[in-house]
Amino acid sequence: MGYIKDAVSLLPLFIKPSKGKASAIYDILSTNNVIGEKSLYLNLGFWEGGEKTYDEACEKLAKVLADAVGLKAGEDHLDVGFGFGDQDMYWARAYSPRRIVGLNITRSQVEKARERVKECGLENQVDLREGSATDMPLEDSSFDRVTALETAFHYNTRADFFKEAYRVLRPGGRIGTADIVPLVKSGFNIAECVRMYLARSFWQIPAENMYTEEVYRNKMKEAGFKNIEIRSIAASVYKPLSKFLKTRLYEKDIVERTDPLILTAYRKSMQDTHSWNSFDYIIATGEK
Repeated sequence: MGYIKDAVSLLPLFIKPSKGKASAIYDILSTNNVIGEKSLYLNLGFWEGGEKTYDEACEKLAKVLADAVGLKAGEDHLDVGFGFGDQDMYWARAYSPRRIVGLNITRSQVEKARERVKECGLENQVDLREGSATDMPLEDSSFDRVTALETAFHYNTRADFFKEAYRVLRPGGRIGTADIVPLVKSGFNIAECVRMYLARSFWQIPAENMYTEEVYRNKMKEAGFKNIEIRSIAASVYKPLSKFLKTRLYEKDIVERTDPLILTAYRKSMQDTHSWNSFDYIIATGEK
């Protein structure tokens, strides 16, 4: 019966991208429907060639973002869209910030992530809360770093998130995102337009967030950020992930625990390299 319920929930998401409905996707992508070996990571990972597992690649992406934004010991760090809390537990151990506050709009993830943080004995360092990236229930100038690991494309809108991140950062504080943006394309290709529309629908990307790296930079500037740096890491994300998933998505543990509809969507959307030809994957940082 759970499979039928998920199918009913997924259908309208495939049909039309909807503002503020990203939490619906992540409610469906429960702990049973993730592809990690031991973790509950949900990102695409950073693949340099030596990674043997999805967990390793996802943690590597968390490290790439942390190093780009300059996470340091003893500072206050805000992580927006923390999923099941894997990156926050990793950052707490590896970088020793004074505290990590997390915001996430998906209640089921917040509840599970809090349980996991407590089990690891990190509840005094990692404070995970339910809250919006575009209307943060946080005081002005209260953090040294703000991160969004593969979540900002969901926000309604990303520009509003930039403004809120600027507000809660202290002077000299830095923002860092690992994000997905469309590439500049010449001409008109119907098949490509359909693929992009389906990708937007499944991952619930508002039309207002469908802009290129140049516009991305301008949106950050408009929010007040300076010293903005944006670099593509797409070559270490899409193709190597696709290669890995050609095996991983057919392994026994994945087949046994994953909703068949979700598994079909994974296989189609993540193994089809043509689906990623329209998107770049960037690391963006800026300073207040």
